[in-house]
Amino acid sequence: MHAAEKAGTYIPHFCYHKKLSIAANCRMCLVEVEKAPKPMPACATPVTQGMIVRTKSDKSIAAQKSVMEFLLINHPLDCPICDQGGECQLQDLAVGYGGTSSRYEEEKRVVFHKEVGPLISMEEMSRCIHCTRCVRFGQEVAGAMELGMSHRGEHAEIETFLGQTIDSELSGNMIDICPVGALTSKPFRYNARTWELSRRKSVAAHDSSGANLVVQVKNNQVMRVVPLENEDVNECWIADRDRFSYEALNGAERLTQPMLKQGGEWKTVDWQTALEYVANGLRNIQRDHGANSIGALVSPHSTLEELYLAGALVRGLGSDNIDHRLRHAEFAAADGVRTLGTSIASLSTLQRVLVVGSNLRKDHPLFALRIRHAVRHGAQLNVVTSAAAFSHADAWAMPVAHAMLSDASAWAQALADVAAAIAAEKGVTAPCAGTATAEAKAIAKSLLGGERKAVLLGNAAAHHANASSLLALANWIGEHTGATVGYLTEAANTVGAQWVGAQPQTGGKHAGQMLAGGLKAALLLNTEPEFDSAAGAAAASTLAQAEMVVTLSPFKANMAFSDVLLPIAPFTETSGSFVNAEGRLQSFHAVVKPLAETRPAWKVLRVLANLLEIPGVAFETSQEVLARATAKPLVASNAARTEIRLAGPVTAPVVASIYQLDGIVRRAPSLQLTADARQEVTA
Repeated sequence: MHAAEKAGTYIPHFCYHKKLSIAANCRMCLVEVEKAPKPMPACATPVTQGMIVRTKSDKSIAAQKSVMEFLLINHPLDCPICDQGGECQLQDLAVGYGGTSSRYEEEKRVVFHKEVGPLISMEEMSRCIHCTRCVRFGQEVAGAMELGMSHRGEHAEIETFLGQTIDSELSGNMIDICPVGALTSKPFRYNARTWELSRRKSVAAHDSSGANLVVQVKNNQVMRVVPLENEDVNECWIADRDRFSYEALNGAERLTQPMLKQGGEWKTVDWQTALEYVANGLRNIQRDHGANSIGALVSPHSTLEELYLAGALVRGLGSDNIDHRLRHAEFAAADGVRTLGTSIASLSTLQRVLVVGSNLRKDHPLFALRIRHAVRHGAQLNVVTSAAAFSHADAWAMPVAHAMLSDASAWAQALADVAAAIAAEKGVTAPCAGTATAEAKAIAKSLLGGERKAVLLGNAAAHHANASSLLALANWIGEHTGATVGYLTEAANTVGAQWVGAQPQTGGKHAGQMLAGGLKAALLLNTEPEFDSAAGAAAASTLAQAEMVVTLSPFKANMAFSDVLLPIAPFTETSGSFVNAEGRLQSFHAVVKPLAETRPAWKVLRVLANLLEIPGVAFETSQEVLARATAKPLVASNAARTEIRLAGPVTAPVVASIYQLDGIVRRAPSLQLTADARQEVTA
């Protein structure tokens, strides 16, 4: 099959998939091999010197037609109502290899439907052709074998066992790889036919992988999201939160018109009135309380252009109070932009990995997928995290070689112990006091072996009150083992936010100080501090004390303490750019028009800056904003300027649930019905 692909020859197949192991159970790829007594499956037949293979001979075609006849014996004739109709491999190949009528007159077999959760529909399992792609995907790629085949012969069925649901954070990929309409998308079910949909490219707006998407649109509404293949970023997979979060974009909580709070009641107004109200309010607060009383809390899920203009607006008023690090407990200045420290693609080929402070599988599903691939090929995964994030054997869905489990307050000591073990092994001086425990020695020995290695700091390590010490220790370990050191980074644009200076540059208030009070005017860009910050519920009461709070959001958010709501476009309705964990800049266009009176946030910020007479922001397009924002090159550096501190009062770092990460995911009904959404997450 591989040789034929390279030669540009197509061989029909169902069970073969380039990312999965060879199963050879559909037999559709039978070809004639010279001197072989019978047709051979192309996917499972190794190439040998001098082999002659005929893929279009009478013998090959006859074998393939026979297989197709068997596949169609029990397949229901429901193409007109099947969601897979129009993009079905079986439908396509039946045209070329199927007969015009069936020789079989017996009743077709019936397979009863299964209920497997809110995302995947298994209503029509009679369509299943037992290619086992879904089974192999779960076992080999997702790391959790949630589907299997029971019984034999005509009684064979694909099912979960003991009535369980499919709970993998990558489960939606099973829909994509199913060659027939057996597994379909439950939220998309019966909403549109594939040929009615326009297909437009975009970039995922949730985690830091920057997965490439194809957004499918009908009547100016997002109907479905599927992956766009990019081997260097997301291969051909996407996480469920990227696939199903689009439901929120069409939901009832969308903010469609500017709103002002007058006399405790919300009233809709036009854009001119709302923007003039905000501009006048900011001028008055600047005059009465000084520019330092104005600040902006911005989401790292916002685009590069939006973050740059938010910074330009605040700094144009004379303030340096802007920050995207809402969940952080430490706000040390960095020498450069903190990134993954290596390429995303290289994660698949690592031989040794140390992950610190991350629930890897849930926080970064596509990074976990690559590291799982490395582990399947002999890599050793080492972990320093909390017992809660490592609660049971399947928590990471991959074998973990060595784990040091402790409260977050002891992570620095755990890394110091690993450093001490490495120092003892290499005969160098340890960076600080540590004890070479048995676990530390095991991790040290692992990291000193192999060639391609990485130390990866997760969301909980980035949010940690002792984050600088964790980074300094990780750097020492990386330096003495030859490993790269980097952050998995939390959000779609965490790296971009640092690049364009969406954090204090000249001594302004950081997010922790702004959320603790002291602001008279707060601009909230695409964020809900009550859910998105370390302050949690206390943020609402603190912000309620400000004279003016302006929320720029696609949703009716922060209504308890805001004075103005400005409806801005989500990523599907605006052009913009994200920078993923490895520092890759990816730009995208709007895939649908902004809903009702919604406007792209970069335009709102630009007009607001113009009303405030801030110079240098008269941009006509988002591309002009991008050119200005990226004029200063991205300088990646994971260096830590700090003395290592092992002890001290350390609160548990804030880690958002996989389906609470941002406002769009929080409002996606199907995702909120999943098992992951119901579980509490602990760092």
